[in-house]
Amino acid sequence: MNFDYLNPVDNSLVNYAKMQSNLSFGQCIKIYATKGDFPDLTTTKIAIIGVLDGRAAVNNSETGSSLEPIRKELYKLFPGNWPINVADLGDIVQGNTIEDTYFAVNELTNYLIRNKIIPIIIGGGQDITYANYRAYDTLEQTVNIVAVDSKFDLGSIEDDLNSQSYLSRVVMNPPNNLFNFCNIGYQTYFNSQDEIDLLSSLYFDTCRLGEVLNSIQIVEPILRDADIVSIDMASVKNAESPANNNAGPNGLSGTDICAIARYAGISDKVTSFGIYEYNPLLDTKNQSAQLIAQMIWYFIEGFNFRAHDYPFGLKDQYQKFIVPIENELLNFYKSNKSGRWWMEIEISNNNKFKRHALIPCTYQDYISASNQEIPERWMRTYKKLN
Repeated sequence: MNFDYLNPVDNSLVNYAKMQSNLSFGQCIKIYATKGDFPDLTTTKIAIIGVLDGRAAVNNSETGSSLEPIRKELYKLFPGNWPINVADLGDIVQGNTIEDTYFAVNELTNYLIRNKIIPIIIGGGQDITYANYRAYDTLEQTVNIVAVDSKFDLGSIEDDLNSQSYLSRVVMNPPNNLFNFCNIGYQTYFNSQDEIDLLSSLYFDTCRLGEVLNSIQIVEPILRDADIVSIDMASVKNAESPANNNAGPNGLSGTDICAIARYAGISDKVTSFGIYEYNPLLDTKNQSAQLIAQMIWYFIEGFNFRAHDYPFGLKDQYQKFIVPIENELLNFYKSNKSGRWWMEIEISNNNKFKRHALIPCTYQDYISASNQEIPERWMRTYKKLN
């Protein structure tokens, strides 16, 4: 793998890390500090990558111009009682064209994912999600994307690829590896009814901001089914994260977004995690940098507490519940290890969507089925598969 397009972490930040407590992140993680002297990733499970390119970030100029505040805040934090298996690989700098930047993100994330290392991508516009998605092209699998965002970012087919139109490229451009897309935290007044109807017609999942604020736990099964998680910092209310020109008075709280990051880390399926649209020019008192550092901390903690109960292991590790409903028999599984639930959809053995036959769900979904109400996620997935 050629790492020439990666710039090491700046010397001033490396020195700053050395000044922190011996027990801090800055002292415990591997840091790519010298050009050409790339760290050994043999035992690494998570790699932090900065992307210094915000050219396609709409209405958020200076996005991706500096990630130094985030690193400073992260290096000061103390890890929990879990293994330190993290490396900071420095930054992908602006290419001559934005396509060069996409290529670098694609190549690096593909390499890391194939080597079972989860990339945490920070900085740059949310259009980088498209490059992240294309990294799965050679893995010969369909993927699920979960975006935490106040908008769907569909744009129109005439738009160039940017932070507010990347989803239409994911849906339309071949090869089409997308199985499911879910938006968490959308605000209805930012999205046209046509867009809402389109996502519904594609059997994609959407979760309004009010639903999330009412019960943050409802996003856990959604994130448990994700391969790629993409967070737009505009999804967080401006009062709690000012470093985004598109953030408004309503949105997720800092506590909510950290819970979402932890749920993403706990998910056995999540293999890449991105935090986008950080604008250092607007970051009063480094408030957003602190929040992003804490989001990274919670994702890493979640990863280290993965139950590894998906895909299925030994059958005696699960309880199976069969619910007759209408003309169907719905199979539910409960993990003895984590207490989490799944629903099953029967598909043929040669179906390329076989890995999506088990849908994460909640105990409430089982209760609904027992009351002869087919869970919405089961029905949407069934229609997609049949």
